[in-house]
Amino acid sequence: VAVPRSPKSVPPLLLGNPLGGFSENGSEYVIATTRTQKTPMPWVNVIANPGFGTVVSESASGYTWSENAHEFRLTPWSDDGVGSAVGEAIYLRDEESGQFWSPTPFPCPGDAPYLTRHGFGYSVFENRESGIESELSVYVDIEASVKFSVLKLRNVSGQARRLSATGYVEWVLGDLRANSAMHVVTEIDSASGALFARNAYSAEFADRVAFLDVDDSSRTLTGDRSEFLGRNGSLENPRAMRRTQLSGRVGAGLDCCGAIQVTFDLLDGEQREVIFRLGAGRNGEQARTLATRMRRTGAARAALEQVKRHWQQVLGAVQVRTPDPALDVLVNGWLLYQTMACRLWARSGYYQSGGAFGFRDQLQDVMAIVHAAPELTRDHLLRCAAQQYPQGDVQHWWHPPVGRGVRTRCSDDYLWLPLAACRYVACTGDMQVLDEMQQFLEGRTLGEHEESHYGLPGISAEQASLYEHCVRAIEHALRWGEHGLPLMGSGDWNDGMNLVGIEGKGESVWLGFFLYEVLVSFAGVADARGDCTFSERCRAQALALQQNLERHGWDGAWYRRAWFDDGSPLGSSVNAECSIDSIAQSWSVLSGAADPARARLAMDALDRRLVRDEDRLVCLLDPPFDKAGMNPGYIGGYVPGVRENGGQYTHAAIWAAMAFARIGEVERAWKVLALINPIEHSRDAQAVQRYKTEPYVVAADVYAVPPHTGRGGWTWYTGSAAWLYRLILESLLGVQREGTRLRLAPKLPSGWTSFDLQYRYKDTTYRIAVQQLPADRHAMRLVIDGVEQSDPVIELADDGAAHAVELTLGRAPHPA
Repeated sequence: VAVPRSPKSVPPLLLGNPLGGFSENGSEYVIATTRTQKTPMPWVNVIANPGFGTVVSESASGYTWSENAHEFRLTPWSDDGVGSAVGEAIYLRDEESGQFWSPTPFPCPGDAPYLTRHGFGYSVFENRESGIESELSVYVDIEASVKFSVLKLRNVSGQARRLSATGYVEWVLGDLRANSAMHVVTEIDSASGALFARNAYSAEFADRVAFLDVDDSSRTLTGDRSEFLGRNGSLENPRAMRRTQLSGRVGAGLDCCGAIQVTFDLLDGEQREVIFRLGAGRNGEQARTLATRMRRTGAARAALEQVKRHWQQVLGAVQVRTPDPALDVLVNGWLLYQTMACRLWARSGYYQSGGAFGFRDQLQDVMAIVHAAPELTRDHLLRCAAQQYPQGDVQHWWHPPVGRGVRTRCSDDYLWLPLAACRYVACTGDMQVLDEMQQFLEGRTLGEHEESHYGLPGISAEQASLYEHCVRAIEHALRWGEHGLPLMGSGDWNDGMNLVGIEGKGESVWLGFFLYEVLVSFAGVADARGDCTFSERCRAQALALQQNLERHGWDGAWYRRAWFDDGSPLGSSVNAECSIDSIAQSWSVLSGAADPARARLAMDALDRRLVRDEDRLVCLLDPPFDKAGMNPGYIGGYVPGVRENGGQYTHAAIWAAMAFARIGEVERAWKVLALINPIEHSRDAQAVQRYKTEPYVVAADVYAVPPHTGRGGWTWYTGSAAWLYRLILESLLGVQREGTRLRLAPKLPSGWTSFDLQYRYKDTTYRIAVQQLPADRHAMRLVIDGVEQSDPVIELADDGAAHAVELTLGRAPHPA
């Protein structure tokens, strides 16, 4: 695809992707599209701060929210990848000829090609149409609830032009436009001049005021969607583009929208900047103050500079340079960006507009950011502790800001709190966090036959330290079934198996391995606090659990997955469907609970049965649920070979690679990583059409059934990004943080001879050069600032200096 001429040079592309590729340093993904050649599905960017954000695709479809991506959408959300629904738009119009077009591929594309650049915290759209060069930059202030759409125009037509620029939004101010549109009232704020919109009938956001504004006092505007679109009109061909100006009509009872238009002259060679701002305040006064402050000269430019500085600081904490550029661009930015911007802050993607915190979900995410932003990990531990009931169970998910959510019988949620706390303490040495006090929730318990309850719990007067919250979570898990294994409840990590143990008798083998890991890890924390009684209890329970896992969990060649309430096994060779499940095998290794010989056999079975090299897949289970008559839960509602039902669930595939690395199967671990890496699924035009989704972020699942084998699904909003970051950085490149120590234990493929790593500890940088010697050399040698060390451990010191580290190691011998 020919790329448009632009004032900026197009960065070189690394890959043979016909739609584009990564910039030279990997910080941008560049997409070139025309009317006839587009991405197979939306390739989006999630741009957010902790309380505000937007999802924007390469064509400019997407939506914006404030505080909660599900409950308080400013503009409409749609996951329609075919229709590419649009609730926001910008138009350019030649005031003399009447020709109009969008500076983006949607909703009203011009004839010339478009270039889209997705970066960390911003997206840019470039185009040259009818002698007008345009560059539209979209980003969100790193702190304030404001979205900037900065439109830069340059006249290269050879003659003077009179143009107009129009910004348009469809107001939602709630969850769905159909529910809220009749209640939205618009007005022109007399003090700021911005177009205000509010929904006083919102149960939780009645005081909020959204605004649309532009940096030109001569603008015209309207709050009437019927006026803007016209009868039977559309965003592709709105009636407003055939009227000289907007009417100024605002108020109640309208088919609500927000539209602002500015008109200006542009001499040949002249440039002009038009800045549209979409934002929200907690009330009218804050909205007015925000609109006024963000209209100041230079405010938009300063906001973009702050966004770029923020992401450079966070993502620059760890940087690698390896023989594999496809690995480097993921580790050096995109995986952590996906984890923080999408999972932790936005809690939304193109295919899911969630808005809620998932108790297990974000706890796993923040375990990956201890190197770059440990303070966010700490904050989230305390946030989750506040969503726990005194009995030890927790909200499976909850919606900020008020905390409305669901209480369930899921059996693993609450255990992620002590595991994440253990990791945070081990990595940072911050034991004080365990003394932080948090209150419990207060609410009714589930009835005997009740699977879940959605509501708004109260806040209990009882409070306890984070340590006590973790203790209660562990104690709540110590409930055993007939085989001495933990009860599965309404699903463990795999929510889709919600009926396996719903009657309170079914047991989970995977949960047994996971609980073992929690017990052993937390015993060490209890020892450090001097709580010998609980540490001894943890170790005793872990030992008994380990014995029961070996006695009952082993199926002969791999570990079973679970037992149903009626005592029949799942994940066993006797099952016609789901005879083997990936996560029981991986966690037999990752937990350290399994007999080493059996663990190796289990991983061999996983490799043989679930890794499909020819399709570049690592399946979750095999065979899929279909017609055998088992009823594990809603997992059976998925098409066989799709998502949890026998497709690749990337989360579990990463655990498999980690397990291979743990048992010394280094080459197999790297092979699985290559199968997972999204960039490897988009190397050429054929691969792009097969995979269909973004190459620069992780997909939650990949289909494993014809005719969609190899197609990615559910990108961005997946915990796989955090785990993939840990797989690469920790399991394979061998970076292990231990308080103020950095332990290095790389497990490199045989074809590598070296790689470089830069690690920032507070204000101090360690530049680490790793060299791998031939296979007959097994020694490990660490030199720091010219001084050889006796142990491959860096004692981290925040002295503000730049330290040079050299690590030499021999290739590990292949296991027999």
